[in-house]
Amino acid sequence: MPVPFVHRAQGSPVNPLSSPLTRLLPGAPLRPVALSGLALLCSAAAPVLAQDSSRIARVTVYPGSATVERVARVPAGARSLTLACLPASLDAQSLQINADPAVRVGEFNVLTEDRDVVSACASPLDGRIRELEDQIAGVKAEVSALQLVDSYLRSVAGSHVPDDAAPARSTPAPGAAQITATAEVLRKSGQDAFARTHQLQRKQQALELALKPLVAERDRVASQRARVVSVTINLATEREAELRLSYQVRGPGWQPTYRATLDAAKSTVLIERQALVAQNSGEDWSNVQLALSTGQPGRATQGRLPRPWTLDVEAPVPQARPAAPAMALEAVPAPAPLARARNAADEPLPSFDVSTFDKGFATEFAVPQRITVPSSGQRVTLALGSLTAPATLLTRAAPAVEEAAYLVAHLAQPPGVWPAGPAGLYRDGAFVGNGRVDFGTPSAGAPQGSTSLSFGRDELVAVRAEAPQDLTGSAGFTGARTERKTRRTYSVENHHKSAITLQVLHAAPVSRHEKIEVESRYQPEPADTAWNRTPGMVAWQQPLAAGAMAQFTAEHTLRYPKDIELRERQ
Repeated sequence: MPVPFVHRAQGSPVNPLSSPLTRLLPGAPLRPVALSGLALLCSAAAPVLAQDSSRIARVTVYPGSATVERVARVPAGARSLTLACLPASLDAQSLQINADPAVRVGEFNVLTEDRDVVSACASPLDGRIRELEDQIAGVKAEVSALQLVDSYLRSVAGSHVPDDAAPARSTPAPGAAQITATAEVLRKSGQDAFARTHQLQRKQQALELALKPLVAERDRVASQRARVVSVTINLATEREAELRLSYQVRGPGWQPTYRATLDAAKSTVLIERQALVAQNSGEDWSNVQLALSTGQPGRATQGRLPRPWTLDVEAPVPQARPAAPAMALEAVPAPAPLARARNAADEPLPSFDVSTFDKGFATEFAVPQRITVPSSGQRVTLALGSLTAPATLLTRAAPAVEEAAYLVAHLAQPPGVWPAGPAGLYRDGAFVGNGRVDFGTPSAGAPQGSTSLSFGRDELVAVRAEAPQDLTGSAGFTGARTERKTRRTYSVENHHKSAITLQVLHAAPVSRHEKIEVESRYQPEPADTAWNRTPGMVAWQQPLAAGAMAQFTAEHTLRYPKDIELRERQ
């Protein structure tokens, strides 16, 4: 059962057997665990340090936070348990403790201290950096040894070169066979030394390249990892058992992504669901059971309430006082507001907003395999399955804006929950660009509960816009009104070997003033004059046979008084 958070003064005596929190209900079945951590176990009579007894069993990732569940093995007779080196982003109010029936849990306290003070809490990056630095030092030492060998070989080679100025020696000159053998030994030894030196230089370059990003990452997160948290729990253990500690950390998050592949011949779209998970909490999640949730624990638990609406008579504005005489003292300037210290808690959290559906519950995606997510901000991509969905295909053109046609697919929402996210778009196996899957927000022209994806330009559909025809004249009995007529003509030709569904969009003028009259006529009649719930957005939609051409005409007549200046926004 969860244990509430209890504070106590540092160093105050505690009797866990007399605490009201010592009685626990039987715990739930334990989950499998992974990832070794650090925990210190000690007995009241004989303190004992237990190594690597804490490990992360499960992590549930939310947008901007995560719930980490640790499991620690408690030996029989233990009186306290300390879990050290926990991340500084841990939310103390979210701590929950569950234990087996053999463990009675008392109060606990939380201690935050500098990482440098706790030698056992060295960063995982520090260990890898030291390992690479040691390897680089070993390579440099071997290169220095080879340079020493090279110097020796040069000195040996120089000792066999005759010097005419040197006095005659009593030792006989080496014979031809001895000179040949010595030269061969020097050549082979020098060749091996030079080749080995070259290999070591390449190895040193590779190690330095591997070290550089680790050092940069350590420096980047140094401020976040400057402090660590330790949780000390008072307990009474009858026999060996397990204790589970769960807590929330800020910063980690996940973002849904999709890969949408259009099969134009079958009018289907293969949607592959993926998730990008990243975290820099200060502790690696190695081989853990991972779950992704669309919930947001940090969201407000109560909605905003309406403010009272009152009506009253506005008080008369008081007359301004006359200016002060020139001899009056200058007003003392108001003191400047105190500068507010910058806090890490004020920094905006990473945006992993996937809760786009207005529902009263969160959806959780359980990853079947165990996952490793390092605490370096590296993004890990997870596959969440795929689905082939039927699609409604149409070719959309807006000739007044661009003489081109684009292939658009409307997808109805498949079963289940599909959080909004970016999508890579592929048409018949070829990458065409990026889009966004969002069934919660209506796409342009898509029916309610569906999304619209554009799969690039359709080169086999020719679109042409004729030059606009504008006529302006006078209207009315006295000629006090201006009448302006505008004509737009578009033509579309299908070069496909099969029929297509064509959609042509046109923006018609919309009056925002009672003195401005607008009269519109279309040929043929459009399917919608408020496409995408936008007044004046005209949409023609019809089938177009292979090799056929369609023409669309829009005529607009504008009438307004001559004494007003017309303002157009298009």
